[in-house]
Amino acid sequence: MKFIQRLGYYLGGFAIGLIILMFFLNGKEASCDYGPNARTVKNINTKKLNYTDEVKTALLSEAIDSVIIRQLIKYGDVNFSESDTKPETCKIYQIENTYKEKEVIMKIENCELVAKIIDFEISN
Repeated sequence: MKFIQRLGYYLGGFAIGLIILMFFLNGKEASCDYGPNARTVKNINTKKLNYTDEVKTALLSEAIDSVIIRQLIKYGDVNFSESDTKPETCKIYQIENTYKEKEVIMKIENCELVAKIIDFEISN
């Protein structure tokens, strides 16, 4: 069998495999969250969010609602050097992002069933 024929069979099988894969994964929220940042953010976003009273007042003063907070967490970067990941029960992560060209820093206490925003800073 010539090389061109083998290449044709390979590409044909590869195309069929891609079509089958697209058929099975169509409509599913399949994702490849392998990095530590992506896993942490996904874990926090799947939980109910609670806020401390100080955070609630800061959010009201900046006119930020829970939808924006979820987006800031989802697209934010986890600063692991400033996070406390040693405790067994509730780990504290620092997530950094920007909102309206201002830097946002959040500290989130990530427990087993709930995540709590314990600090929220927004600076120019």
